[in-house]
Amino acid sequence: MTKRLCIHGLVVAGLLASVAVPASAADTITVASWGGTYQEAETKAFFDPTAKDLGVTIKQDTTNGLDDVRLQVTGNAVKWDITELGADECARGSKEGLFEKLDYNVIDKSGINPKLVHDDWVGISYTSVVLIYRTDVFGDKGPKTWADFWDVQKFPGRRALSGSQATETLSVAALAKGIPIDKVYPVDIDGALQSVDKVKGHIDAWWTSGAQAMQLVKDGEVDMASIWNGRAGTLKKSGAPVSFSFDQGVLTADCMVIPKGSKNKDLAMKALAKFVSPDLQANLPLYVDNGPANEKAFETGKIPPERIKDINSAPENVKKQVLQDPAFWRDTLVEATEKFNNLIQQ
Repeated sequence: MTKRLCIHGLVVAGLLASVAVPASAADTITVASWGGTYQEAETKAFFDPTAKDLGVTIKQDTTNGLDDVRLQVTGNAVKWDITELGADECARGSKEGLFEKLDYNVIDKSGINPKLVHDDWVGISYTSVVLIYRTDVFGDKGPKTWADFWDVQKFPGRRALSGSQATETLSVAALAKGIPIDKVYPVDIDGALQSVDKVKGHIDAWWTSGAQAMQLVKDGEVDMASIWNGRAGTLKKSGAPVSFSFDQGVLTADCMVIPKGSKNKDLAMKALAKFVSPDLQANLPLYVDNGPANEKAFETGKIPPERIKDINSAPENVKKQVLQDPAFWRDTLVEATEKFNNLIQQ
């Protein structure tokens, strides 16, 4: 997804490789992810340890998302053995038949939310949409819920929401109506659009990238915003006067797939099994703020206790959030996005 590229930036495609020993083509797989600091973290957390454990070479590339996979598969020119996608993309690509079936005799799916375990794709990590506000404007009495964010009388100030991620903004719009976190899905799209319409006139910026959202808050151009937790964490660590929590956050997942036609399907299956294992999943939050998809990662003892409270997919934080349902957006995304775009552009 373009979203992840906005979060993490790009690396030079094809230059990275996790090498255990000199390997033949049969002992080499290519993995594509989002680039930047996120892929660097995955290299340390997943790719290097897997290459060492399996005695293989893992070459790396970067992806722009589902369109890239579709192009390779339909053109009979598959060059990736594993690629990362947003979970909604995985759901849509599965419907199109773009992925190989996964062997759950090889891949241990225990510890991964069933919504992220499917015949041909599996969850790998989480990002959260959270509400952030500037403490130099509100002190410690800033907006804590999306209903607060929508309440322009009680919490006057400049606001920003995502204009590029309809699924996320419609989810928080549903929460703003007072819908409990366990009742948000299936989203009442028309009701959520009505909720967006109520606050639309008070939105000073519709951000289209994680970098833009962070800059708006950092520069004080807005006083409150929806933002991805990694960007929020970066702001807080930099000393910016901000506050956020995972209360009413929206958990969005990334997944991994084996594109249909991979020439190294069996080896890719073994590598993917390593990537989603609790031991390697526990490595990820040591390098970035994306949470592990396998909750058993928190039982390994590898993640320091003081770090766990800041990880979006830690069990206590998951309870506070809405987990996006990829299957729901598989069938509704196109129409919902069109309606959302039309609304915010009016």
